[in-house]
Amino acid sequence: MAWFESVAEAQRRARRTLPRSVYKAILAGAERGQTYRDNLDAFAELGFAPHVAGGSAVRSQATSVMGVDVDLPVLLSPTGVQAVHPEGERAVARAAASRGTAMGLSALASTAIEEILPLCAKTFAQLYWAGSREAIAARVERARAAGAAGLIVTLDWTFSHARDWGSPTIPSQLDLRTMARFAPEVALRPVWLARWVRSGALPDLGVPNVEGAPGFFAAYGEWMGTPPPSWADLAWLRGLWDGPFMVKGVMRVDDAVRAVDDVGATALSVSNHGGNNLDGTPASVRALAAVVEAVGDRAEVVLDGGVRRGSDVVKALALGARAVMIGRPYLWGLAAHGQPGVENVLDVFKTGIDSALLGLGRASVQELSVHDLLVPEGFHRRLG
Repeated sequence: MAWFESVAEAQRRARRTLPRSVYKAILAGAERGQTYRDNLDAFAELGFAPHVAGGSAVRSQATSVMGVDVDLPVLLSPTGVQAVHPEGERAVARAAASRGTAMGLSALASTAIEEILPLCAKTFAQLYWAGSREAIAARVERARAAGAAGLIVTLDWTFSHARDWGSPTIPSQLDLRTMARFAPEVALRPVWLARWVRSGALPDLGVPNVEGAPGFFAAYGEWMGTPPPSWADLAWLRGLWDGPFMVKGVMRVDDAVRAVDDVGATALSVSNHGGNNLDGTPASVRALAAVVEAVGDRAEVVLDGGVRRGSDVVKALALGARAVMIGRPYLWGLAAHGQPGVENVLDVFKTGIDSALLGLGRASVQELSVHDLLVPEGFHRRLG
């Protein structure tokens, strides 16, 4: 594998490797893409206030999140159906373990949780509020039995499927008719095709972590048809799990307070689902400081959305995040080169974090503060 030096290069390689529909499914974004762009642009608005002497020759990135010690403050966010590579979530799990970090396993993953935990003990099980209480309780119990290190409940989704640049066509199953339809697109990506031929399998759109292992669209339809949870529902869910519990998708201060005080969340992810949610929502990093101010003394706060380099991680930590979560970057690495590609992406982040710590004169990520940043007037958004 040819090493790459940036997430941008991982994205370029993924685009050259993947069939067009598959690449667009990862890129996604909602409606006009306003939130997707703001997630990226907001980081560029933040500057650094570097030192030139007195720094440490040894710099530590180690921290802990949801009771798990990690070697760098970059976690792999749960993403569904990782059929961009035959090894999918298994490659991601091995990469996370090899780099000493944690991963979230999506409820809509293409690999069963029982296969992932032996590969990466630092795995958080993710679920949606989908189906009956009995079905949800069964998924929680399955995560416990598998040895999940924590639970993530994802709430930032509004089923907004329209995109101004066009949504990709994703088949519900790979039968002969479907394969014939996509053959011209796949033929233009021989590397991707050859991987699957060598694996002896076809891309799998099944979701084995949902009871009955339905297809992706059947599970998605159940989720769409389930009324959204109340705060009492979330408190009930919390009562089923006695370990670390993250509510993912919080952008408002009032929601953050209720998630911690009423539900009992031990961690929050400030996230807008990577710009795939309600378009027009501000960048998650703009909402971060207000959430940290409101609940950071009672719960861990992580940042998800728009993180593309180590310096972005450092900016988020300086604003009070415990760590960040990444999605598209590691999927691009996976698409480009499988497990080594995911490891390469994590190495890019680790190197970038170290460079920023050196420039700021900090010996560890715990020393970072807002005083290390140049924050323009009007940058922050306090929602709720």
